Amino acid sequence: MKTSQILIALFAFIFISFAAQAQVKVPAVGDLSAQVLKILDNTSGLNLNADQSNKLKTDNKTFVDQLFKIVNGSDTEDTKKKGILALKETRLNFLTGLLGQSLAQKYLGNVTKGIAPLKSKLGLAALAF
Repeated sequence: MKTSQILIALFAFIFISFAAQAQVKVPAVGDLSAQVLKILDNTSGLNLNADQSNKLKTDNKTFVDQLFKIVNGSDTEDTKKKGILALKETRLNFLTGLLGQSLAQKYLGNVTKGIAPLKSKLGLAALAF
């Protein structure tokens, strides 16, 4: 009788352990940067011309690369924050110059909505949005 109770408890423990382990899935940095880039490249509803679209996608790739380089660097948290905020300012100036004030605001609104579910995973990188 005791042996069967011990076996049942052991199987229950193993089942719960595997169930809990299966639920924990942290995205890799590459996956996260690809998700961010996909959100940034979404220009639906903006009616951009081909030149604007190409320049935006090129800058998006550079922006994401620089952002994750800062975040994954060995600098202090304060230095990283300053770097991210400076990158954000440069990005805003680029977007305003490329798209104009109203279209840049519309684009950034779309980006903010798309990024919202990822903010907790982004950590310091979320400062850029």
